[in-house]
This record gives sequence, C-alpha cells and structure tokens, in this order.
Amino acid sequence: MGVNLSGLTEPKTVDLKDLRGKTVAVDAYNTIYQFLSIIRQPDGTPLTNSKGNVTSHLSGILYRNANLIEAGIEPSYVFDGKPHALKAGTLAERKERREKAEEEWEKARKEGDTKKAFSKAQQTSRMTPEIRESSRKLLELLGFPVIDAPSDGEAQGAYMCQRGDVWAAASQDFDSILFGAPTLVRNVTITGRRKIPGRDVYRDVKTEIIDSDEFLNMLGITREQLVDACILMGTDFNEGISGIGPKKGLALVKKHGSADTALKHLNQEIEHCDEIRDIFLNSVYSDSYIVKPAPVDRNGVMKLLCDEYEFSEDRVKSAINRIEESRIAEAGRKQQRSLDAWF
Repeated sequence: MGVNLSGLTEPKTVDLKDLRGKTVAVDAYNTIYQFLSIIRQPDGTPLTNSKGNVTSHLSGILYRNANLIEAGIEPSYVFDGKPHALKAGTLAERKERREKAEEEWEKARKEGDTKKAFSKAQQTSRMTPEIRESSRKLLELLGFPVIDAPSDGEAQGAYMCQRGDVWAAASQDFDSILFGAPTLVRNVTITGRRKIPGRDVYRDVKTEIIDSDEFLNMLGITREQLVDACILMGTDFNEGISGIGPKKGLALVKKHGSADTALKHLNQEIEHCDEIRDIFLNSVYSDSYIVKPAPVDRNGVMKLLCDEYEFSEDRVKSAINRIEESRIAEAGRKQQRSLDAWF
C-alpha cells in the first residue's frame, strides 16, 4: 500500500464540488481494491451475481463515477503494468496476509462474529483476471480513458500530472508524491463514514489535496530527500530499518542529507538503495494515452451489467443518465465561461 506519510502532511480538505472542472489520473488498482474491500455484505461476503461472479467492483465503478461526473470531475484510469522485480517481496507479503485473513474470516463467520468477519473480509480482496478485465471493459464503455502504465500506475499518473495533461494524480497512497506528482488528491473515489480496517472505529473520509511543493517546503527538504527518508522507513520495494517511521526518517535525512549518509551513521545497510531511489525519481512512462472522455456506450453498459452481471436495469439506466446529463451540463458551463471571457 505504499508509504504512509499521514503523520507529516497537513492536507487541504475540500468537497467534491470544489473540484469542478478538474481532471485526475486515478490509480485504477488502488481504486478497484477499495471497492472490493468496502462494498460487501454484513458478514464480509462480496456482492455477487447468481453465478458467483463478484460484482462489488462494478457497482463501485458505476455509481462512484456517476458521482464524480455530477461533481464536474473527469477521471482517467491508469492500470499497473509489470511490477518491478524489487516489489516481489511486498507482493508475497500481501498474499500471505490475505491468506491468513481468509482463514480468520471463515472462522469468524462460523462463530457468528459479524463485525470481526467483515473486518477480516476487507483484507482478503484480490485482483483476479476477471475483475481486472471487467473493470477495464466497464470503464471504457462508460467513456473513461483507460491508460496502461509500463510498470507502476502511480508513476504514470504522476508523469501525466507533470506534463499538465491532468490536474492531479488521484490515489490513497502517498507514493504519487515520491514519483513526482505536483498535486495529489486523496479520497476522490471513496468518501463518507468508513470503518477503519481491523478496528471497531469509524471516521469521516473527506477529499484531501496535497500540493507537493508546499509539502516539501513545509518539511524543509527536496523530493530526493523525501524519497530517501521513505527508503529508510521502508517502501513497496524494500524493507526499512526497524524503528524508523516518518518522523524519525525525516529527522535523519535532514540531519545527514541523504539515506546513504544516514545509513553509515546508523551502521546499517539497505540493499539496492540506489536502484530503489531511481525507481521513484526516474521511472518508466508511456506517452501513448488520451485523456479526453468518449460518449457512453449505453447498449454496451446495459449488456455487460444487466445481461452478464444481473444488475437492475432501472438503476443502471439512472446512473448512465446522470453521467450523460452531467457531461452535457458541464460542457454548457465551459462554453458559457468561454463566452464570458470575451466581455
């Protein structure tokens, strides 16, 4: 799930309506996992059709995007490519945690502990080929640009933001800042009152904006130094040094100037340190993408969701109408603003 810098940030909280007219590059995998995690039955069982095919992700994609378009926000979805070899350890660890959570979920269900069952179930979400391909297909049918990243989707989204092709990179993780996104927006696809995984605690989830330059100036470091601090903490590409969290990592880099010097001071080593730094600072990108939305393929959406996944026709039609009507209204507002600029 990337690095956690929440203890260091002071994000600006906004309503979705405050982002009207903005475009964002959304970390597709991150978002789909959110839908799979949150949209479940009380005992944690994901939503499915009569054939047992999971539909939680499709429900999230349809209805949440309808909300975004109504707010005047146009998303492009960036899918991960081949993971870097150094991410293998993180992926293996996630698989192990998921398998353990599945055992605990089943045990809690048998014991009738609904709260624990739901909490454990949230940790079992997995990206199957069917979930990936059905997500891509629905997004494309709804007219949303779908971009394939060469490797990390957040790196590609940050690159698109750097080029000015989108206003912000959208992700729950903070890695977008390490990859160089000028603006990170969090909690775009998920807002409202949410349960904290593993705890019987709820919190209000609001949309947050982090300006990278302001963030780095507040910390008093460069982006390169932030990457180094995160390497000391641990990233998706390496284990950190035991006992070093965000504040201590920041303090060490500010004192010693770099991760290399800090590691010498600590008499510690991090394998592949230079390569990890390069992943964040000089990642691989694709220029083969379009961020302009296309018209909704109504028949295609109805066939996929209603015929194949057994969604309610009325509800799907309603969501499609919201998207189409909101896009027309937003185009009218943009045209009016252009006319007003002449006077």
